Amino acid sequence: MTSAEDKHTTGPGRPTSRDVARLAGVSHTAVSFVFNGRAAGNLSPATQERIRQAAAQLGYRPDPVARGLRRRRTAVIGLVTDEIASSPFAGRLLRGAMETAWDSEHLVLTIDSGGDPAKEDAAVAELLDRRVDGIIYAAMSLRRVRVPEGLHRTHSVLANCLPEDDSLPAVVPAERAGGRTAARLLLDQGHRRIAHVGGMDDIASVERLRGFRDALRAEGITVPKEWVVRTGGEIAGGHEGAVRLLDGADPARRPTGIFAYNDRVAAGVLHAATRLGIAVPGDLSVVGYDDQEHMAAFLTPALTTVALPHREMGETATRLLLDAITTGRTPPATVRRLACPVVSRASVGRAPAL
Repeated sequence: MTSAEDKHTTGPGRPTSRDVARLAGVSHTAVSFVFNGRAAGNLSPATQERIRQAAAQLGYRPDPVARGLRRRRTAVIGLVTDEIASSPFAGRLLRGAMETAWDSEHLVLTIDSGGDPAKEDAAVAELLDRRVDGIIYAAMSLRRVRVPEGLHRTHSVLANCLPEDDSLPAVVPAERAGGRTAARLLLDQGHRRIAHVGGMDDIASVERLRGFRDALRAEGITVPKEWVVRTGGEIAGGHEGAVRLLDGADPARRPTGIFAYNDRVAAGVLHAATRLGIAVPGDLSVVGYDDQEHMAAFLTPALTTVALPHREMGETATRLLLDAITTGRTPPATVRRLACPVVSRASVGRAPAL
């Protein structure tokens, strides 16, 4: 009987498993055992090695389309996202997903919807038509999302976002714990007059501030209302907030530490401190958030920050999806929160003795 692999070729002269069998002097079934993971207990190690050497000599690789036909899988997963092109963090999440998929002999087919709900629905429909084994939906900023139509028709996992209807598993940063971590970086250096600058009303802003307050409350510290300055997420907002806190303030009463909502805000804080003649970290310590590529490490001084686990989110979401594909069981619709690690640089020092 002719196998699907020998019927399906991707180009003239492509070696088949039967070619490998002839060169190795074994049966076609023996070759199938080796490349389908069933050789142990059926073939001797010497025979397995002879088959692999023959395959390498011929340049043979199992045909993924044929294997997909046999297994009712395509070895392709889809990844739909809202704004890959405009996010500085997209590459990390994508690399994590793609490399994890590749390690399991899967490819990732990526579609950028530009945040358009109609395009998201169309993207999911197209991926389903292509019979992908499962789909990851990723957002480039943490938020609650409408689940695109069709996503429940296959194994699906969300990355860096939460479903509005809580119907699918999601992998997100542990933002509240990250806020606690940022505050502890300052507390552990003896700082007790600590302010928070930046942020809005999004999930990340709210959770980071909650974690910040948690850590200070545990030390018996109450943050003055005016020391929580919500000025958005850009450099200008950081500069504005820092000037509001520091300009003309008595050094013995102003903050000695600032936790910035993100690294862009922290850059504005550093710029304001320089203009006001306040030394960092001698007079003021600054902690950022995100570990933004091409930025945090190149500020003056280099920024101590709490990193978002974008690569780990891509890896974890993909492993969850691959497990579901393998077992046939979609994981429960729970939220997995990944730790946000510290990246220590030069912007945090001991609290000044005032």
